[in-house]
Order: sequence, then C-alpha cells, then structure tokens
Amino acid sequence: VRKAFLPAMWGGQAAEERRGYRNHFKKEKDFMEKWLYVMFIEKTKTYNRLTKAAVERHVANIRALDDEGHLELCGVFKGYPGVAGMYILRAGSYEEAEELCRREPLVTEGFATYKLKALQVAGRENNYLL
Repeated sequence: VRKAFLPAMWGGQAAEERRGYRNHFKKEKDFMEKWLYVMFIEKTKTYNRLTKAAVERHVANIRALDDEGHLELCGVFKGYPGVAGMYILRAGSYEEAEELCRREPLVTEGFATYKLKALQVAGRENNYLL
C-alpha cells in the first residue's frame, strides 16, 4: 500500500490524523498502530475553591472536544486523593494532544495540572500487539 493511497482509503488525511493512526510499512506487509492519549487531571491546592462557573467552562470544553472528534472517553475518579479525573483523547500526535490538554479550563485557571501519556491501543485488529 502506497502512502498516496491511504487518505482515499480512510476518508482523507485529516480523518486519518483525527483517529490517531500512524502508518508503518515493513517488508511488503502493512499494519496500523492506533494511539490514544490519556490526560490525568490532578488537583492543585486551589481545587477546593472551584466555582460553578469554572465547572461550566470545564464541561463546555468537554463538549467541544467531543464535537471536534477528540474525546474518546472522560470521567471522574472517586477515592483517589489528588486526582480529579481523566480524558482519553484522539489526536494526530502527542503534540496535538498536549495542545488539547493546555486548553482545559481547570488547568488554565490553576485549579488542576495534568499528566499526559500516550497509549498504544491493543485489540483484535492488531492481534493485541503480538
């Protein structure tokens, strides 16, 4: 499979990048690696001063990420001191995921920090990375 053929096969280069796929070709055999990016949202000392307005901006950001096709999953952690929640993001690169994290209102307003980790997805279609 030639690189020029890939965008047509998956609906264009932008769609390919949105899904977080990277293409690698080895010895006549092609395979796909799918990456997701996990954002762990960690509370700062000012988290207990979180306002309703800040939470509304946070939820508006979640909706925007979902509307843009970047949100795979999100949720709140209960019973883990210091950790508020997490997003699992679809992005074309680690750098793009980092930009998505930086726009989170809880982060920009100082209520939280984050850690970003790249996750290579294992599943039936890639034989669980064997």
